[in-house]
Amino acid sequence: MEINRVWQMPNAKTFRIKAIKALIKKYIAEVPHGVVIDPFANDSKIATVTNDIDPQYSTDYHLEATEFLRLFGKASVDIVLYDPPYSPRQLSECYKRLGKSATMKDTQASYWSEQKKLIGEIVKPNGFCISFGWNSGGVGKKNGFEIVEILLIAHGGSHNDTICTVERKVGVEV
Repeated sequence: MEINRVWQMPNAKTFRIKAIKALIKKYIAEVPHGVVIDPFANDSKIATVTNDIDPQYSTDYHLEATEFLRLFGKASVDIVLYDPPYSPRQLSECYKRLGKSATMKDTQASYWSEQKKLIGEIVKPNGFCISFGWNSGGVGKKNGFEIVEILLIAHGGSHNDTICTVERKVGVEV
């Protein structure tokens, strides 16, 4: 497993951080004609299929992330770019901006666990999930993934680091 540490100023637009953009491009290059999806795209156009619950963004879909992930069949996706809200507070703030209320279900660990389970089902063998957050948990072994690379973006001061975890789906084709 490769671990890299880079100092970079914080940016709410994760994929605009130079080191993160380079990391994503490196793995997309491994599947040049692959299906790359982003359930929380915001204004990013890196993925081939984009989604964001916020209709202000020009994405292919405006669904809740779990609904979006359910659109894909088993072993049909090459790469998932998984950059969800990093905490229940961030999720609640996002919903509030949209005039919605986050429910207890939305802010519990099961919210993210269900999405990770779906990612485990839809990613092809040897495909990738590149996830972002304040920990390196990623999608995890229980969902069929192994960590191949971690990129730590240290923002300095009182800012939380951004941890980028690249995982490869292991196993045989279904």
